[in-house]
Amino acid sequence: MKKFTAIIALLLLVSVAFANKTSVQVNAPEKAKKGQEVTITIQVSHSANTKMHHTNWVTLNLNGKEVQRWEYSKKALPPDSNFTLEYKFVPTENTTVTAQGNCNLHGSKGPQTVMLSVQ
Repeated sequence: MKKFTAIIALLLLVSVAFANKTSVQVNAPEKAKKGQEVTITIQVSHSANTKMHHTNWVTLNLNGKEVQRWEYSKKALPPDSNFTLEYKFVPTENTTVTAQGNCNLHGSKGPQTVMLSVQ
């Protein structure tokens, strides 16, 4: 019994050591002309995407409003452990761009925000 408990404890310790929260990097131009289409890219990173441990969603908010949500599941996994998402829109005002991703087991490293100045 002690051996079994030690093995379980070791497995839990190893799984925590390899734990990884989903992180995002937002890339958007600092400036854009009013009415001109802008492309935002979100680079998503997570150590693994398996049926049991994966990024399960990524969101994109513009000025506090969710405009895009990408959903993943054990039946529809993300394409890779590092992947890029794209969103195009036409800004009419200065825009706060915020993205966040989430791991189904460990959560998120938090949102990332960039500012887009419209001229």
